[in-house]
Amino acid sequence: MSTPCIDIHSHFFPRNAPDFARKFGAGSGPWVTLHDHGDGTGMMMLGDKPFRPVHSALWDTAARLVEMDASHVETQIICATPVMFAYDAPAVEAAYVAASYNDLAIEFCAPSGGRIRALAQVPLQDADLACAELTRAMRAGCVGVQIGNHVGPREMDDEGIVRFLAHCAHEGAAVLVHPWDMMGGERLKRWMSAWTVAMPAETQFGIMAMILGGAFDRLPRDLRICFAHGGGGFPYLLGRLENAWHRRDVVRGDSKHPPSHYLDRFSVDSAVFDPRALRLLIDTMGANRIMVGSDAPFPLGEEHIGDLVRNQPDVNPADRAAILRDNAKTFFRL
Repeated sequence: MSTPCIDIHSHFFPRNAPDFARKFGAGSGPWVTLHDHGDGTGMMMLGDKPFRPVHSALWDTAARLVEMDASHVETQIICATPVMFAYDAPAVEAAYVAASYNDLAIEFCAPSGGRIRALAQVPLQDADLACAELTRAMRAGCVGVQIGNHVGPREMDDEGIVRFLAHCAHEGAAVLVHPWDMMGGERLKRWMSAWTVAMPAETQFGIMAMILGGAFDRLPRDLRICFAHGGGGFPYLLGRLENAWHRRDVVRGDSKHPPSHYLDRFSVDSAVFDPRALRLLIDTMGANRIMVGSDAPFPLGEEHIGDLVRNQPDVNPADRAAILRDNAKTFFRL
């Protein structure tokens, strides 16, 4: 039998989400809604436009548990689909949206007997409101928080975002950073390039902002923070960044140390989909800094959750166990 795993990166969307358009009125949004086709499939809508075809594991706990069992997933961490963040909305509206989704996420988890746990979302555009909702959601049962890698032009080293991350450390909340609102414009509409090209770049930029913007130097070491999708392009391009840091003063930004010094300050998930990429990730980050992440239940996620790690030929048993389960247990205090 396959070794069970803990999947720390999966998404949900509630079937019974509030009608935010009605609550906030004309001109707000566009808000995400779900059209359930009644046959196990549906469509996420952004305003009146189709956003993504989905299936019932996105909103049905029983269906999710069936998929987890098929992949030998012991525990799964769910979080919002980034289009739900509402970072562009007025902060008070975004706080209401976050609280609504957080309560529904906890409701989604309730029938699972503890096998499904939730990450909160917060109105990251306002640090005070974000801190307040993080505290409330943790008290309600969330195990951490998912945030986007930027809020408009404000990157991960922004004073307000750093203050929020310090609050996460104080509250004992694990943080998952997910790329969103991808750079690139019209050129990226071909071949889903926003997801395959810009999304890894956004993740890399988030890590760079934490390092070169001095965020890690200003934050407590007990902050538990993980970047999705294997850290995007960062592990592969670390040598390029390191070389630039040593050769050009302008690259150093506000960081006290070269980029490689900070590799023990964050974790990544395993959503890289290729054994050679996973090998590089282990060699760069260390097995103790990697956790299984599937991006389920979306089509671009890992179909058989954890199999990339299970089938990696040159990973010793202790490292394999760490990536499959042990690191996540510690990171999320399960």
